[in-house]
Amino acid sequence: MKILYVTTISLTMNSFFKSHIEMLVSEGHQVDIACNDRDLPLDALYAQLGCRSHRIDFSRAPLSPDNLRAYRQLKTVVEMGNYDIVHCHTPNASVITRLVCRKLRKRTGLKVFYTAHGFHFYKGAPMLNWLVYYPVEKLCSRFTDKLITINQEDYALAKGKFHAGEVHYVPGVGVDFSKFENIQIDRNAKRLEIGVPEDAFLMISVGELNKNKNHQIIIRALAKLNQPDVHYAVAGRGDQRDPLLKLAEELGVSQQVHLLGYRTDIPELNCAADVFCFPSHREGLGVAAIEAMACGLPLITSNVHGINDYSTDGVTGYKCSPTDADGFADAIGHVIKSSSIRSKMGKNNMLLAQKYEITEINHFMKAIYGL
Repeated sequence: MKILYVTTISLTMNSFFKSHIEMLVSEGHQVDIACNDRDLPLDALYAQLGCRSHRIDFSRAPLSPDNLRAYRQLKTVVEMGNYDIVHCHTPNASVITRLVCRKLRKRTGLKVFYTAHGFHFYKGAPMLNWLVYYPVEKLCSRFTDKLITINQEDYALAKGKFHAGEVHYVPGVGVDFSKFENIQIDRNAKRLEIGVPEDAFLMISVGELNKNKNHQIIIRALAKLNQPDVHYAVAGRGDQRDPLLKLAEELGVSQQVHLLGYRTDIPELNCAADVFCFPSHREGLGVAAIEAMACGLPLITSNVHGINDYSTDGVTGYKCSPTDADGFADAIGHVIKSSSIRSKMGKNNMLLAQKYEITEINHFMKAIYGL
């Protein structure tokens, strides 16, 4: 088969699909790539696998005129490529891709697969999200042969309301657990490296510094705890860095908050921490939290969307409303009090995380591709 993988930006392609594409190539299929790679080059692995790449000027902003140009560019690629399957990901790229392919599906037998990495409409989502995103996704489902969802809430909605040829549930994009096995670190040295005292209680989050990731609620909870020996580190970059630093200063916890920027040592940082915080307003699933589970960390999460697939109150850790600073402060207080509870939850998480291991996910994907 000849397959085209489409995402809005190259960061997504580099972060999530290497193992999927390696699997397809190892089965003897040609895989090409289409995305906007202006800001970040595609990983060299794709060229090594023989993947041809096409730069498409997708924008993450739905109303950007760049997306009209992207439509025309992608239409040329698809019409000239003689593909058997086009597999699209991320909202903007997937809407554009399915509109591009709608006539070719009937004319050439092209199959269109779409992996929804978390719908923007979900239980508790703003009404505007339902008014804007839901009708578009429902319409485009008519041009979708196989719709793949990565959490149970999205699966139930797509199965009941949408018009795709088939709807599948796959538990995420897969985590390479080999990265988290036998991590050897000097825990105290790693803490000192990021400015955290050796004897502190360390909470960690991993994710872009944006409003959806909701790191501000943990900073507010930290201030409510009023315990100077509790620290919070966040690995990631984004447009909320300055507002988060300002909030920490206003609340008197600036010495306890550490914004680490982009990091390549996430397994080591997890192993240096005591608990993982994941307070997002919305997550399709949340790879960062599953990676933390694989490291044996208890979780403190919000009680929303895909997070609910694996976060269980009192088993994996604790979960709260994403707007409840008092609830997060109480949850943090609970895990601080008992190392035995943290240990038990961490062991639970290492077992529960196995469901999301990359080889398991590839079994699902092979079945969907008919391999």
